[in-house]
Amino acid sequence: MPQATIPLRLYVVVVLYDVVSAYIVDSDPVLRVSGVTMAYGENQVLRGIDLEVAAGQILGLVGANGAGKTTLISIVTGLLPCDRGSVAVAGIDALAHPKRAARYLGLAPQELGIYPTLTARENLYDFARLAGLDSRAARTRTLEVAELLGLTDQLGLRGDQLSGGQKRRLHTAMAILHRPQLLLLDEPTVGADVTSRAGILKIVRAMATEGTAVLYTTHYLTELEQLDAEIAVLDGGVIAVHGSCREVVQRWGRASVVLRFTGPAPELEGWTANGSRLTPTHPVTDPGAAAAAALVALGPQVTRLVGLDVARPSLESAYLAITGHVFSEEAGSDLAA
Repeated sequence: MPQATIPLRLYVVVVLYDVVSAYIVDSDPVLRVSGVTMAYGENQVLRGIDLEVAAGQILGLVGANGAGKTTLISIVTGLLPCDRGSVAVAGIDALAHPKRAARYLGLAPQELGIYPTLTARENLYDFARLAGLDSRAARTRTLEVAELLGLTDQLGLRGDQLSGGQKRRLHTAMAILHRPQLLLLDEPTVGADVTSRAGILKIVRAMATEGTAVLYTTHYLTELEQLDAEIAVLDGGVIAVHGSCREVVQRWGRASVVLRFTGPAPELEGWTANGSRLTPTHPVTDPGAAAAAALVALGPQVTRLVGLDVARPSLESAYLAITGHVFSEEAGSDLAA
């Protein structure tokens, strides 16, 4: 009996369909939030949020305390219902099927979620098992993640014996054990020391490089600059600005120059005095050149100069321009400007 053959034209169509279908699936965002609203009584926190995070992308979600960042993350993870809108995680309706969607995401919330009486090893192993890894894979992954976050030497210590930074790293490690497609980090470096902060940023970059979509909230805006993240500014219940870090800084960032004197600041054309300080009356594009010109124009008054602060445009200055609020990193909160 002759062997059946597929016509060449049909074969080409089938192959092209497979290629196009794979491209469409791969190009879909890992997280898609559409029209999400949420109110606590009369307080409308979210007023129609639209967000997408693609595979390999780091999206920095920034906003004042109470802006709704944690509320949005809680909705995405199924911990809170929303009033209206839709959330899809890896193509799954996360509002209708939160348990199915949970398999694809990892969460490190603001509050530490480690067990203080268990060792670091036991915390990692137990969470790996809860995430669905078998015992052998859980043991292997525990060692891998501990090494990634610099916790190998602390595996035998109980949670309550770890330093603050080590606890924060362990907390983050527990969120990545199962290699989630979507990683949600809600202020992951609060209270962390310099070493721990650097380790957490390193693992975030590595996860993104491997294709994980990362939603990252922080009050330390320099972290988002270091991660070269996409930026979404949540203000007044809406996404006020969305773009790459570079785009946001270029459009909204402001350079600053401050001249500090002993006694009252002298009068200088183009500059505004405030007590012992002089600042440019109008925004400057080249703070170094503006400072140099001011030093020449001061003449003999330059001998009273005790300090000169020059800053290039930054994400923090852009945030201030967008929202009218400024971050206080020490307090981990925003202060009204």
